[in-house]
Amino acid sequence: MPDDDEPRRPDLGKTEPAEPVATPAPEPTAAADPDDGGATAAERDTPKRRAPLWLETVVLLVVALVMALVIKTFLVQAFYIPSASMEPGLVKNDRILVQKVSYWFGGSPSRGDVIVFEDPGGWLTGPEIGPTTLLSKGLAKVGLYPTGGHLVKRVIGVPGDTVVCCDADGLLEVNGVALDEDEFIAPQQDCDGPMPYGQRGCQRGWEVTVPDDRLFVMGDNRAASADSSARLCGPKEQGCAPDRPFVPLDNVVGKVFSLVWPMDHVRFVGRPDVFDSVPDAP
Repeated sequence: MPDDDEPRRPDLGKTEPAEPVATPAPEPTAAADPDDGGATAAERDTPKRRAPLWLETVVLLVVALVMALVIKTFLVQAFYIPSASMEPGLVKNDRILVQKVSYWFGGSPSRGDVIVFEDPGGWLTGPEIGPTTLLSKGLAKVGLYPTGGHLVKRVIGVPGDTVVCCDADGLLEVNGVALDEDEFIAPQQDCDGPMPYGQRGCQRGWEVTVPDDRLFVMGDNRAASADSSARLCGPKEQGCAPDRPFVPLDNVVGKVFSLVWPMDHVRFVGRPDVFDSVPDAP
């Protein structure tokens, strides 16, 4: 038996287990971090360059212009009142808003609506008020400012209606129903009927039936409005076109829904209840 004090030789047939050696952690590299959108450390340290101020301004102006054109073309457009023909409700130089949505998808003006329409031809005889300032002229070039050639009137008759002036009380009749318009028309000194063609004043004793796709319109200031009644063919007039007094539906821009300037005139523009009693044409 070997002595316990005798040094022992290592057993060459056995292998002592190696001590675990710590592996150094890899150095961080400039690989992309998934949390920063794939940017490298160098890219993250570099400040982002902004577009020049002038370029941002141009882009904003273009976007605003496009939005304004879309709104004006399809939704709402501003106009001003150029004359006294719609007093007392709409006064000369008032600013109004016209909405176009009501007449989409086959919709059409109703009796009593206040509408803006393009001149059918020859309705505007006096000087028109167009854009005068540099800004308004620029806006007119892109369609954001009215350039003239438009009128504002109230719809009295729609296709098929028969309009008669007047009953014994001086009231207009539509499809046999007299209209009490005292709520919105200007008081007349001599009579309540409309003006004759080419004159200021009023006349009675006419009757018209509105053709298809046409409107019969009148100003609320009957004695000072060159409207459908002013364009009626006179009894002795030669070569008068029978459709001269009427406005084509295709010429209608939209319905006036708000008066926005001056501030003391601001209000919504609605349709008088008196027109609710008028039956449809037979």
